[in-house]
Amino acid sequence: MKKIIITGGAGFIGSHVVRRFVKQYKDIHIFNIDSLTYAGNLSNLSDIEKESNYTFIKGDIVDAEFINNLFEEHRFDGVIHLAAESHVDRSISDPISFVMTNVVGTVNLLNAFKNLWNDNFEGKRFYHVSTDEVYGSLGQDGLFTETTSYDPNSPYSASKASSDHFVRAYGETYGLPYVISNCSNNYGPNHFPEKLIPLFINNIINKKPLPVYGDGNYTRDWLYVEDHAVAIDLAFHRGKNHETYNIGGFNEWKNIDLVKLLCKQMDQKLQRKVSESEQLITYVKDRPGHDLRYAIDASKINKELGWMPSVTFEEGLAKTIDWYLSNTEWLENVTSGSYQNYYKNQYQ
Repeated sequence: MKKIIITGGAGFIGSHVVRRFVKQYKDIHIFNIDSLTYAGNLSNLSDIEKESNYTFIKGDIVDAEFINNLFEEHRFDGVIHLAAESHVDRSISDPISFVMTNVVGTVNLLNAFKNLWNDNFEGKRFYHVSTDEVYGSLGQDGLFTETTSYDPNSPYSASKASSDHFVRAYGETYGLPYVISNCSNNYGPNHFPEKLIPLFINNIINKKPLPVYGDGNYTRDWLYVEDHAVAIDLAFHRGKNHETYNIGGFNEWKNIDLVKLLCKQMDQKLQRKVSESEQLITYVKDRPGHDLRYAIDASKINKELGWMPSVTFEEGLAKTIDWYLSNTEWLENVTSGSYQNYYKNQYQ
C-alpha cells in the first residue's frame, strides 16, 4: 500500500486534508504527524480516527532524529507538508518559534525524504503548502501570480518564504520532485479562534469586543477550507513537478466589510436585534508591518487542473457559523486556559 505522511494534520487545514485523503483513497495509508501544540486538536479527526488506512503519530518536525527514523521505518512515498506556525501576531512576539518550525522543520523533512529516495524519486512527491503572504503587500490594483517576486513583511511570512526557497533549492540541487502551493486566507470549521473569523464568531457569541486593526480597510482574499483541501488533492496527484500553484477564492473583502457581514449573519442566527453585534466593533492599534492587500490570481490551477471554489463567501461563511454554533463544546475547550492569557496580552 502506498504511504503518504501529512504533517500538521491535526490542525485547521491539515485536518480537512487528512479527512479527504483518508476517505477518498482507501488504497493509500495516511500517516498524520502533529506535535499537538495549542492549534493541534485530535478531536478535529474523531470521525476518521478508527479507519484502517489512517495512523496518527505524535511528534515534532523540528526533531531531525525523530523524523529520519520515521521515514526509515515507514518509507513514505509522498509528503504533504502543512505543519507550520501561522499566526502573524504570534510571529511578531515570538519569531524564533517560527524559524524553528517553518524553516528548520521543513529542511528536516526535505533531508529525510531526499536521503530515503535519493537513488530513485520515480513516483514520489514532496508537496509543500505555503501562503500568499510571501509575496508581500499589493496596492489597490493587481494580483499575485506564481512569478510575483517574494517580498515578505512579517516574521511569519519571512519564515514561509525561506521554507519555499529551501524546497525549490532541493529540487534544483538534488532533483527532489516537489510541488508548492501558495494559498490565500482560509476559513471554515475547526479553525482555532486566534484568526479573524473564528475569533469574531466566538466574541459575538459571548458579546465581547471585536478588535479591528487600524481603519479596517485591509483587504484579503478568502477561501473555504474544504475547497483548499480539494485543490491540494488535485495538485498533489495531477500537478507538475517543480511547479507552483496559487490557490485563491476569487473573493476579496475589506476586513471591516467582512466583519459587518459576519455580524449580520450572526444576529440572524442568534435571533438578536438588527446591528446588535456591530456595536461590538472596536478599533485597536494597528500591528507592525501590516500588509494592505493580498489577492491571488488562481487562473493557473484553474486552467491546468480544473479547480474552482465550490461556494460563495456568503455561503461558506454561513456554513462556518453554523458549525461553530453546533460545536460550542469544541469552542469552549480550545478557548480555555493559556489562550485566554494570550488573548488578553494581544488585544486588551
